Amino acid sequence: MGTVPAAAAETFRPQLVTVDTPTRADKDRLVALGLDLTEHAGHDYVEVVLHHAGDALTLRAAGLDWQVRIPDLLRRESDVNAANRAYAAATTTSPLPSGRDTYRRLADYNADLDRLAARHPGTVRKFALPYRSLEGKQVYGVEIADRVAAVDDGRPVFVMLGLHHAREWPSGEHAVEFAHDLAKNHGTDERITALLKKARVIVVPVVNVDGFEKSINDGQLVDLRTVDEGGTGSILATPGNAYKRKNCRVIDGLSPLAGECGLVSSPGGFGAGVDLNRNYGGFWGGPGAAAEPVQATYRGAAPFSEPETQNIRALVSGRQVTGLITNHTFSNLVLRPNGVAPDTIGHDGLPVGDAPDEPALKELGDRMAAQNGYTSQHSWELYDTTGTTEDWSYNATGGYGYTFEIGPDEFHPPFPEVIDEYLGAGAYAGKGNREAFLLALENAVDPRAHSVITGKAPAGATLRLKKTFATPTWAGVIQDTLDTTLTVGAAGSYTWHVNPSTRPVVKARQTRVIASEPLKRQSYTGTTAPTQATDQEFTVDRAADLLEVKLDWPTPDDLDLRVLRKNADGTLTEVGGSAGSVGVKERVLLDSPAQGTYVLRVENWASAAPSWTLTASLYDATEQQTGGLVENWTLSCEKNGTVLERVPVVVDRGGHVKADLKTCAKKWSDG
Repeated sequence: MGTVPAAAAETFRPQLVTVDTPTRADKDRLVALGLDLTEHAGHDYVEVVLHHAGDALTLRAAGLDWQVRIPDLLRRESDVNAANRAYAAATTTSPLPSGRDTYRRLADYNADLDRLAARHPGTVRKFALPYRSLEGKQVYGVEIADRVAAVDDGRPVFVMLGLHHAREWPSGEHAVEFAHDLAKNHGTDERITALLKKARVIVVPVVNVDGFEKSINDGQLVDLRTVDEGGTGSILATPGNAYKRKNCRVIDGLSPLAGECGLVSSPGGFGAGVDLNRNYGGFWGGPGAAAEPVQATYRGAAPFSEPETQNIRALVSGRQVTGLITNHTFSNLVLRPNGVAPDTIGHDGLPVGDAPDEPALKELGDRMAAQNGYTSQHSWELYDTTGTTEDWSYNATGGYGYTFEIGPDEFHPPFPEVIDEYLGAGAYAGKGNREAFLLALENAVDPRAHSVITGKAPAGATLRLKKTFATPTWAGVIQDTLDTTLTVGAAGSYTWHVNPSTRPVVKARQTRVIASEPLKRQSYTGTTAPTQATDQEFTVDRAADLLEVKLDWPTPDDLDLRVLRKNADGTLTEVGGSAGSVGVKERVLLDSPAQGTYVLRVENWASAAPSWTLTASLYDATEQQTGGLVENWTLSCEKNGTVLERVPVVVDRGGHVKADLKTCAKKWSDG
């Protein structure tokens, strides 16, 4: 690369800042700004990467306060690289299952998967996923099981994923270390041996191969010490793509030209690219997923528009995946579905509600978090997201799905911290994510957490369990098909561990249905100058189940809505807010509002002053069960591709049904 002048190191200084978000309305307003939000957030803050001075101006214009936590991410990158070199030089073998002492590059991951398959041929099988990346790279995974070659034998499947987001290097490290752990200890560790007899484990450590390659290659070249000393060679004095988030899509529908991704993509994933963890079909296009390609959370041109998400869709749709973990950084969280708050109005005009398996999802999430010291919570408690991996996988298949946000405070910290997170340190020594992953695997093989079909069928027959259905996006539906097979053994009987026949997204849920006529309604009209706010008062003077406040305006400007309750001493307490993206009309819904005076505040973040209409209404509401569909699997018995019998099977979570395929047996014996 030649000599890099020291002055170049001063041209770009991205920062990590903590933005104050004391209310949900503040969080919504921050999300709508299109900045680079991390997964590190609490009830009153969200951490954000500021890539240039314009990002800070955007925060300031929105009226948000923040504190700088890492003032120079480039300097931090250089320091971490130096620390990693020192650790690797002083370490022969780390405590990790693989003994690895530094971050892997893409070629290292592929070589690791090759070695695992070569060293453990009866336990590990390497495979290629069906879709190549935009740059033409193959994506690889490994399948790990006792007697791994005995495919289609009815065992439940557990899936572990890493590196949807390019800059989140520990997510791939933990995924591949879990693969090493299982393969290394099969046959010697009683617990792991028993689990691999009951389950198949699939690990795809690098989902986003193009983006990760750019991030790791650039990130490991950052060396300000050498730059400051006037050194030469392959060093970087800017972050390059070290903080790239997204994949390598430059223009929707087109593959990038050679070298185009690295040249066009700006650090952090702004500009070119699709956020793969907003591109899955479940609830695609809803809150927390940007419609503009320039934004960090750009959802893509359509559900599953990207080859990387198509790979995971094919992987999950073709197996009975009863458990799934997708790893990310950072925030020390165990997140469970759904990605939007339960009172959010969904595609059907009703509140999304909690996941129907919420008690069980929470119980397992809490147990896993007890091993690593993380916080177990709903995904939406971080901030709203849609189109995420488990938004789709859980709601389409019923298999439990979780996101792990690994590490407390950095996308890719010094490597010894990656080791501590996996194996546990301090009060969690000997536990960590390793133990949490094993608990998830144990849940995936527990028949009380999925379903079982047993019966008799001709030896050698292919049994197929299939279901085609409409998966709801935020504005419509897409078609999904789950299609899995089992080969009947010589005994002429089978046991098949499967997911429930009824998907969570169509299961019954309790929602509140608003009465058609309000108990009281009051409307206001006006205009608000740019960067200003206008207050109106509304009195709740009777008992009511709901207070609905709606803000509408005719132009594509950015107005926000806040609802505040007036206290006895005259102070105001915010009780609700709505701050969508430009042109999105605002709505606040409050349960059982206390009687008293409320201030309805219209805030204008646009450059114009559009006329607006504000409507406050009190309603009675009734509890109503929605959904409640019962779905079936279609079980077919096949001989050389010819269907001899087809029967519907309805089975609930924790259920066990018997399906003897007598017609198939008769036709089989007849010829």
